[in-house]
Amino acid sequence: MSFNGKFELQTHENFEPFMKAIGLSDEMIEKGKDLKSISEIVQNGKKFKVTVTTGSKVLTNEFTIGEEAELQTPTGERVKAVVEMEGDNKMVVNLKSIKSVTEINGDTITNTLSMGDIQYKRISKRI
Repeated sequence: MSFNGKFELQTHENFEPFMKAIGLSDEMIEKGKDLKSISEIVQNGKKFKVTVTTGSKVLTNEFTIGEEAELQTPTGERVKAVVEMEGDNKMVVNLKSIKSVTEINGDTITNTLSMGDIQYKRISKRI
């Protein structure tokens, strides 16, 4: 299944507790909690470029499935990690203490970030 496309955030659950847990300031959390983000995914075989635009903040990660890449975490830190595929519709990566699972089903992408027992879930629809 192809991940290619632009997706707009529809809903998100547990934003504030998760962002506090990863160390974002209350000011940053307040600014970001009501912003809708747009994710653009360009897939070429095993190569991916993922750009997430939230307000004026743009986060871009480029990686090849199964190969180590330098990725930016939600806090802006850059870490080396390997993105793996599970089946043909799910990508999984561990960014230090954060596990990210991105799954596509039709026109919906669900991204679940977990840190310990705290989860943050984002659901986006293709636009």
